[in-house]
Amino acid sequence: MTLAKAYAVSSPTAAFAPFQVERRAVGAHDVQIEIAFCGICHSDIHQVRDEWGGSKYPMVPGHEIVGRVTAVGAHVTKFQIGDLAGVGCMVDSCRTCPSCERQLEQFCQKGSAFTYNGTEMDRKTPTYGGYSSSVVVDEAFSLKVSPKLDLAAVAPLLCAGITTYSPLRRFKTKAGDKVGVVGLGGLGHMAVKLAAAMGAEVTMLSTSPSKEADARSLGAHHFGLTSDPATFKTLAGSFDLIIDTISAPHDYNKYLGLLRLEGAMVLLGVPPEPTPVAAGSLIFGHKVLTGSLIGGIAETQEMLDFCAEHGIVSDIELIPVQQVDQAYDRMLKNDVRYRFVLDMKTL
Repeated sequence: MTLAKAYAVSSPTAAFAPFQVERRAVGAHDVQIEIAFCGICHSDIHQVRDEWGGSKYPMVPGHEIVGRVTAVGAHVTKFQIGDLAGVGCMVDSCRTCPSCERQLEQFCQKGSAFTYNGTEMDRKTPTYGGYSSSVVVDEAFSLKVSPKLDLAAVAPLLCAGITTYSPLRRFKTKAGDKVGVVGLGGLGHMAVKLAAAMGAEVTMLSTSPSKEADARSLGAHHFGLTSDPATFKTLAGSFDLIIDTISAPHDYNKYLGLLRLEGAMVLLGVPPEPTPVAAGSLIFGHKVLTGSLIGGIAETQEMLDFCAEHGIVSDIELIPVQQVDQAYDRMLKNDVRYRFVLDMKTL
């Protein structure tokens, strides 16, 4: 067992403060990772402030972890000391249920072990996340990271990257497909980059005209101003796939009207209240309205490899860990382009 430096909160209203966590001794199948960078996800804010309920304190958030392997267990074959590695939203699952056998560990029927604000599979040992100096994880839930990419900018790929990559792959996005992305934030900017790299014709759909220049610089081919009602008439029946990243209340029916015959709209954002959907919005056109939750470990590795091949990383603002409270406040004001990443050497 080793002690790791960390930043934690002690209650939903507390500020972050220095903390120490106990990391288990490196087991036969474990890798120990010295954390270099950890991204800040909007779900960190929800859980820190107990907005979803069930938060456990003290809490060390962070599930967008990258760093370097400093120790390996006797039976580890995937990593060597010195390798770059990443950890995403999960650190274990039962590995035997139908979901795990389909490599969809995020839907483990016994409940995945999430990287923080949860427990290991023993349901007793608390998990602490990446706002810390090191972590010990089973090699099966550790990801290989290419040295070709800026390591700090890779960190958000472990959540924002896989969250947007998975539905694009699920609906077999390919060259010539028309993809709409709703909302240009941490998720939206990754959806644009990934869809464009897959060869799709990408349209950014945003309420803010100021987002057009950024969207085009990220790879979007077109821009639709959704605060203008005429946009929904002009773009009606345009898209094979819509990736909706918005967590604020909005009318799904209007966006479903932008789909082609048998098109699909995938929800990634979670508005605070249920959203009415008219049956006709789906029936007329054989349309699909669905959701998506991160991805399994194999798909996450596939995403990292795809990003390395295509030179894709997140657009980030690198900050010291002591500025995490200010970063949360700025995120709530949409004052970041497009992901904050903590420099863990500042611990």
